[in-house]
Amino acid sequence: MERESALHYALKIQYAGIDGKTEVAVRCGRNGMRQYICDGVTGAGEIIEVQTGSFAPLKEKIQDLSREYSIRVIHPIVLRKRIELFKADGAIIRSRKSPAAGGKWDVFKALVYGWEIAALDNVRIELAFVDIAETRIDDGLGSWRRKGVRIADKRLVARSPSIVLREKADYLQFAPFEPDERWTAADLAVRAKIRLPLAQKTVFVLTKLNAIARIGKRGRAWAYSRL
Repeated sequence: MERESALHYALKIQYAGIDGKTEVAVRCGRNGMRQYICDGVTGAGEIIEVQTGSFAPLKEKIQDLSREYSIRVIHPIVLRKRIELFKADGAIIRSRKSPAAGGKWDVFKALVYGWEIAALDNVRIELAFVDIAETRIDDGLGSWRRKGVRIADKRLVARSPSIVLREKADYLQFAPFEPDERWTAADLAVRAKIRLPLAQKTVFVLTKLNAIARIGKRGRAWAYSRL
């Protein structure tokens, strides 16, 4: 099992709250036949799941639990990141600010393979905007892409106000067009100032959630409108 990051740990503690618990076994189904380990349960009984990557691994778990419980899926989005590089012996090599900056649209990278979670009645998704410090170690054990440098940990530095997605109306903020406008994924990329592949993922998910609909074609591209 992959080691839990300091970022994941901090978020599950914060969201479970002072009256809640973390790493809780929750039973569901007929006669409680199925059991899942959840990141947290609040004092009010809401299940907390912190998911940093794709939502695909959560689909079965959340679908089962949502039939009996209210669930909040916390998806951290990194706004700012500082990279701290160390030698294998612990000596620091350098610390620098990463030029990459995240935003709310990044949620569709996670939702594209798990959009079914967003359609469930008892589930809300919260985008937790965070600043983090990422510890990297140059010990030859990392991927070839990083030339042997491995990511050892990610820790929470600061949080900004979050966004909660619960209803179809909440997702319409990702279709920044007038109700009677016809637009394509390329139009969305320009309007939102995001790359086309991310715009295409966004359009796919919004269509699945019945927030937008295909209404024909413009040239060779599908055209959409808000519902």
